[in-house]
Amino acid sequence: MKTFVKPAVQRRSFLKGAAGAVAASFWSDDALAAVPQNVNTNSKPSELKITDLRVAVLTKAPFTCPLIRIDTNQGISGYGEVRDGASKTYALLLKSRILGENPCNIEKIFKKLKQFGGTGRKAGGVVSIEMALWDLAGKAYNVPVYQMLGGKYRDTIRCYCDTPDSDDPKVFGERMKRRMEMGFTWLKMDIGIYRLRGTPGVISGTSTRDRGREHTLTGVEITEKGAAMMADYIMKVREIAGWEVPIAADHFGSMGVNSLIRLGKAFEKCNLAWMEDPLPWFRTDLLKQIADAVDVPICTGEDAYLIEPFEELCRNHAVDVIQPDLSTSGGILETKRIGDMAQGHGIPMAMHMAGSPVANFANVHCAAATEGFLVLENHSVDIPWWDSLVDGVEKPILNKGFIKVPEGPGLGFTLNEEAVKQHLLEPGFFAPTPEWDKERSADNLWT
Repeated sequence: MKTFVKPAVQRRSFLKGAAGAVAASFWSDDALAAVPQNVNTNSKPSELKITDLRVAVLTKAPFTCPLIRIDTNQGISGYGEVRDGASKTYALLLKSRILGENPCNIEKIFKKLKQFGGTGRKAGGVVSIEMALWDLAGKAYNVPVYQMLGGKYRDTIRCYCDTPDSDDPKVFGERMKRRMEMGFTWLKMDIGIYRLRGTPGVISGTSTRDRGREHTLTGVEITEKGAAMMADYIMKVREIAGWEVPIAADHFGSMGVNSLIRLGKAFEKCNLAWMEDPLPWFRTDLLKQIADAVDVPICTGEDAYLIEPFEELCRNHAVDVIQPDLSTSGGILETKRIGDMAQGHGIPMAMHMAGSPVANFANVHCAAATEGFLVLENHSVDIPWWDSLVDGVEKPILNKGFIKVPEGPGLGFTLNEEAVKQHLLEPGFFAPTPEWDKERSADNLWT
């Protein structure tokens, strides 16, 4: 009659037996007992359920930044961030759609919610939840987000930043030089037709009544003289900053396609990294017209939502660089998909970001896991308390122009609650939100 032996006893008997003598030298009883210490036993991912969603709104971090916290039945929480300047309501109205869901089913929940997103800030609620789900899943499985995306291509993420403006190119050039001394290996500047105000013979149709209208509908045009003046400004900055560091340019002003081509031709001598958003991202044919006419890389994408518009831009080679804002483009996984798709067309991906450390580290994990990544924006270089909002990561967060990819579970940080409380825009630190528990509507996309 055979005697039943418990699996653990069987294993140890094998290791101690003649056949397992060699193995036993590697796997002692102490080593076997230590294995569970490396596993997150505080969470059972298959039984994880979402129980709550709460918000806390930061001010000037660098803009209005609503943070969200998703709580679960197992005591772990995940953090996300609504895009800078957007309303916390974008996230709260989705709370009832995720209660009771397993947060590890990230793609399933995203497909359920993505109909509530849209271009610009309208995607903020959907993406903040997607960020928090990745944070939760990583904590549940005790791995960093980049690992769940397939691993990382890099240990540090290169960043660029804006620099305080000046009408004097020599002053601005010195400021750019100081950025380089801080360790930045990529720079960006704003260079628009506002610099030409008060100068005769440089622009036509400058009425402020057209402010906010789409670029090509304003009737504003720039002359050869005006384009040359803007290019000369950049060249004077180049004389101080040098030619080794890429410099991107943005915020040219609203003007017609022919004027943008005229401006791009004037910029050719400046060797720019890119001209950003000369037209709105959805004007694929017009962007291609500009890209084909000038020898300056064209870049766009910070307001586009989901992979489809990026695919159209890349397939038509209407741009040379895509620049999704992860908080608009659909979140961590969708942005990685966008970067991989663009790489297939030979186009690199820069990333637009103007948020708190929460959004920052969502971007960092995505950038680490995307082979075609180029550089990440950071708008917070001059905010002294920005680093204090999170712990558990290398400080300073932005160190000599680079951010180290964190190795902790999820997004890799712990929220410094006391620091967050000091910088709230409005009262309420992740206060209960029961009024949003039963928000419902007919959400089907078809009937």
